[in-house]
Amino acid sequence: MEREVMEYDVVIVGGGPSGLSAAIKLAQLSKENNKPLEICLLEKGSEIGAHILSGNVFQPTALNELIPDWKDKNCPLNVPVKKDKLMFLFKKFGISIPSFVMPPMNNHGNYVTSLGNLCRWLATQAEDLGIEIFPGFPAHEILYENDKVVGVRTGDMGIGLNGEQKPGFEAGIDIKAKYTIFGEGCRGHLGKQLIAKYELDMDKDPQHYGIGFKEVWKIKDEVHEEGLVIHTNGWPSAKNTPAGSYLYHADNNEVYLGYVVPLDYENPHLSPFDEFQTWKTHPSIKPYLEGGERLTYGARALIKGGIQSLPSMEFPGGVLVGDNAGTLNFSKIKGSHTAMKSGMLAAEAIFNNIDSGDILEFDEMIAGSWIHTELYKSRNFGPMFHKFGALIGAAFNAIDQLIFRGNLPFTLHHKTPDYACLKPAADMPVIEYPKPDGKISFDKLSSVFLSNTYHEEDQPCHLTLKDSSIPILQNLPMYAEPAQRYCPAGVYEVVEKDSGPEFVINGQNCVHCKTCDIKDPSQNITWVTPEGTGGPNYPNM
Repeated sequence: MEREVMEYDVVIVGGGPSGLSAAIKLAQLSKENNKPLEICLLEKGSEIGAHILSGNVFQPTALNELIPDWKDKNCPLNVPVKKDKLMFLFKKFGISIPSFVMPPMNNHGNYVTSLGNLCRWLATQAEDLGIEIFPGFPAHEILYENDKVVGVRTGDMGIGLNGEQKPGFEAGIDIKAKYTIFGEGCRGHLGKQLIAKYELDMDKDPQHYGIGFKEVWKIKDEVHEEGLVIHTNGWPSAKNTPAGSYLYHADNNEVYLGYVVPLDYENPHLSPFDEFQTWKTHPSIKPYLEGGERLTYGARALIKGGIQSLPSMEFPGGVLVGDNAGTLNFSKIKGSHTAMKSGMLAAEAIFNNIDSGDILEFDEMIAGSWIHTELYKSRNFGPMFHKFGALIGAAFNAIDQLIFRGNLPFTLHHKTPDYACLKPAADMPVIEYPKPDGKISFDKLSSVFLSNTYHEEDQPCHLTLKDSSIPILQNLPMYAEPAQRYCPAGVYEVVEKDSGPEFVINGQNCVHCKTCDIKDPSQNITWVTPEGTGGPNYPNM
């Protein structure tokens, strides 16, 4: 098949904080040194920000470096954090914890914002600098020459469910470049391939993840407190599942609230979505939401392995940046600032080598930056929770962060991949979740409706099975087929037919969270890019 070929100096995959920051920094260096560069950025969402989901309390450290005058450019950082509140929840009450015991959770100088809207603003800054941005063009596969990455191929458009070319078929484009930056976000499907091909994670701990939920609510004026930031852990999660929550008061009487469940949980009966919905009914949370209106819903995996799991981020012909590699600081529950900084450093490394095409010294630049300092100080945060559970783990982390400032003379490790942590369903308690009331708690399908998710139904399913027999023959008897519960969008079902149980994939519901690609105990599900513009269309996440 003949394909159109486009050539650039640099191609960037992903329009999130890391990719946009890399683009802006490259353009700035190009302008400062009077050295024109051809740069393009590919984004699989229908627009920049459509697939962005984050809490989000934003730390402006990297933004201050990248665009020092952002306050004069209508940047959507309008709500400074005014108050932090930490709580440990029991079933019927919550205990306030002094915020000073966990210094990384001090949000003084940070902002409550929509990361999607911040990315939209960053995109305008990039375009003003001459960056070509192509939304709706997912990078589908990697192009290699002599074992070196030389670009990416975008996905074909107009392929039918059975692989046939439909009327209006358009072949994907080969976009070649001297260097390719992969900023796909957590569990990027191309980043995953690169890590495996070049063994970038050799001698590292397995990467670890969580699934994060978010809803935006409009609440009553009398319970709204602009700039208030609340974090909780404890109920309703089990003692050995240290989930946590957030409730951020933005402007316009809106709150951003959500729940994060680590994906190393053991009980296959656990439903992260229902844990989140149950959490909202707690006496410390429910009063904020009563009489309010839920506006949007979404879910996304987040990467939290930290420095023990951080792979090498460079390879012949390109780099990984941001959460495609795993730069999130889990003790802060923040990764946007580190993602941006990694993109900026990638831009510097590439600009300095753009003519020679040499292998970069990007890993050394990361190691010498404040990204490494942050990740090193938080290195024991996740492993402590995994080892000791929610309450004791929180106490040990308080000692580590408050007294030792993250400099304990040892490093804990978590050597078991998340998918291998599940125990047989027969050995674990069944969890009975309360039915949603339609006012505070809701079901999956009505929630997915609020994510504005759409996929063309007549296309190959982007949730592929290596072996179609495994869900029923292995996962169902051993783990009660956990995909029915860990998926936050009702994509996977086990349906009883006359011939027996059948595994059904409702790919049109997929919100691109990547949880199935991570948590499936048989590692049988592979997420690949659907047709361009498919997926959620988050307006304000």
